[in-house]
Amino acid sequence: MSATTVLAILRRVVACLMAAHGAYRAASPERVRGFGQWLASLHLPVGELLAAAITGAELAGAVALWFGWRRRLVSLLFVAELATGIVLIHATEGWFVVGGGRNGMEYSVLLIAVLLAVAAESRPHRDTA
Repeated sequence: MSATTVLAILRRVVACLMAAHGAYRAASPERVRGFGQWLASLHLPVGELLAAAITGAELAGAVALWFGWRRRLVSLLFVAELATGIVLIHATEGWFVVGGGRNGMEYSVLLIAVLLAVAAESRPHRDTA
């Protein structure tokens, strides 16, 4: 299997994972509202609007990533989102998501590594693999 094929598989898997992240929240207005209230508690303006925008960006970005559209830009935006989550939430919870801890940063770090590999691939923005 070629490196291009492997990266295409990873790109599509991470697209599905990011879509699931957004879809879970989008499935319930209460989840979006709760996320928005949490963002507002951090003194971010228009928390609920920001929560809806982040949720929509996760869904739209996942579709774009699946098809390889603007994969570098989308990957780097997802990296920024995940890194922000690490700083605001996961770092204080430790490394492990389960087992040795709860809600840690290991999963986000893995997603960031895959997204950086996808962003670094030296192919055009739109690929067919």
